[in-house]
Amino acid sequence: MGATLKEIQRKVGAVHKTRQITKAMNMVAASKFKSSQARMLNFRPYAAKFMDVLSSLALRVETDVHPLLAVREPKKVRIIGMTSDRGLCGGFNSNIIRATERFMREKVREGKEPELIPIGRKGRDYFRKKTNIMSPRADIFGRFDMTLAVEIAEDVIPAFLNEEYEELYIIYNEFYNVTIQKPTVLRILPPPSLDQDLKEVGPESSRDYIYEPSADALLEKLLPMYVHNMIYRALVETSAGENGARMAAMDNATKNCEELINSLTLKFNKARQAAITAELMDIVGGTEALSAG
Repeated sequence: MGATLKEIQRKVGAVHKTRQITKAMNMVAASKFKSSQARMLNFRPYAAKFMDVLSSLALRVETDVHPLLAVREPKKVRIIGMTSDRGLCGGFNSNIIRATERFMREKVREGKEPELIPIGRKGRDYFRKKTNIMSPRADIFGRFDMTLAVEIAEDVIPAFLNEEYEELYIIYNEFYNVTIQKPTVLRILPPPSLDQDLKEVGPESSRDYIYEPSADALLEKLLPMYVHNMIYRALVETSAGENGARMAAMDNATKNCEELINSLTLKFNKARQAAITAELMDIVGGTEALSAG
């Protein structure tokens, strides 16, 4: 019985230490989440307005004015898949990995050849031996800015212009709230349905404007920036989602530790009470034996 009590005490001590670790990780994730969420929320309006301007320009030029607008019969497809660099964030990485695998299988069934650009260590390590990967990047979510999006774009834009592939997609977890991050698949190149985007933003965007320089010249500058913005938005959404998911996961882990501590404490008290009862019975039995003698 003594060994059982000591064993329970050791378990309680171990769970206490685990709770301290999960609480500390929750606080760190909460601090990082606050800054990453602010960056994401500040960028969303800019990205939306940028798409309005680009959509407006796209309606005023010919589709062959820039090679990034070229629509070709897709044979090769490149996919930018974004995961986090670290784990302990619930199903954040597994959800996006499953979505990426499902999308790649779909493209194979369509007779296309998918190529993956993994961003984030978890995705890179998972897909390294499973598929054809190129230009992987890891350990980048600790600190990044638009420069990273430009570097990634420099890996994909020249290859698209050289007709090394025909379609570019990006797969990432779009942030909704701390507990919900949904895998999202977007086609970047060629840009899909810019005219449809314009219809959705209202009639004011369909007004005619005088452009200086010309609409064609503006589009020449804006299309590469469009790729940069799409990649950067996926980066900030992934960063905010990762920290939010880790914060929620560590909060749940802390609560589970507290429940386990309560359960083990109850078990310890029952075992101790049983030990005390057994000792009392031995004393009473001994006393009665002496009295009978």
